Amino acid sequence: MPGKRIAVVGAGVSGLGAIKTCLEEGLEPTCFEGSDDIGGLWRYEEKAQSGRPSIYESATSNTSKEMTTYSDYPFPDHFPNYLHNSRIMDYLRMYVQHFDFTKHIRFLVCSVRKRSDFSCTGRWDVVVEAAGKQESHVFDGIMVCSGMYSDPFLPLQNFPGIKRFKGQYIHSWEYKSPEKFRGKKIIVVGIGNSGADLAVELSHVASQVFLSTRRGAWIWNRVWDYGMPVDTVLFTHFNAVLNKFYPTFLINRWAENKLNVRFNHDVYGLFPQHRYNLGYFLRFFF
Repeated sequence: MPGKRIAVVGAGVSGLGAIKTCLEEGLEPTCFEGSDDIGGLWRYEEKAQSGRPSIYESATSNTSKEMTTYSDYPFPDHFPNYLHNSRIMDYLRMYVQHFDFTKHIRFLVCSVRKRSDFSCTGRWDVVVEAAGKQESHVFDGIMVCSGMYSDPFLPLQNFPGIKRFKGQYIHSWEYKSPEKFRGKKIIVVGIGNSGADLAVELSHVASQVFLSTRRGAWIWNRVWDYGMPVDTVLFTHFNAVLNKFYPTFLINRWAENKLNVRFNHDVYGLFPQHRYNLGYFLRFFF
């Protein structure tokens, strides 16, 4: 008896994993990708496209390959611990080829909508464009793997005087490389991963760069003691158990002292208003 037909929306990291899970469960997946290639967020494009995620040319993973890999298909040993977007794309193509997923992926999906009898059957209509023609397919279920970061949020109403500002302002979604900012004076608003990445990169070409943060952040180094990737050392089952039994104030004291050894957060204007275990921390620098 054939398995239920499942439509997987998106051929990024989650969508490819969903295809494999469906096959392992005896389902019949078809993955629909709105663009002409796999990779989702990790596929670098020279120009940002409306409604699609966008990354800058230098974007590198914040998690090590040991913690990023699919459990059933490790990264090659010669790949670096932290991966440039091009290496992640290489890996995803290897993953698709190894498990022969290409036959399950269709590109240029047009629409996904419930059938008129959805309340009784739970089925969906998916319309795709193939060779200039539209095709309609019926599925028993939908797995939405379209990801995040496709729509930039630029809250200009929170910046009084922005209409009188004569310089250029952009969202990190639009940023690709630092060259056109050479020699300029720049302020980067926000100390999330993208904001900090861009501040570091721009500092090599701009005349001056300011990094604006409302409440600071605890800055982690990608590389821990003895050159080990930080996530492989700290984020383990053993440490998760310890966190349940250790008093929060001791964890905070240990982590904050450890992070301040690398650089004094107060000296750099980054000392947070919150304790380590109660707020946002950043694990990406250098």
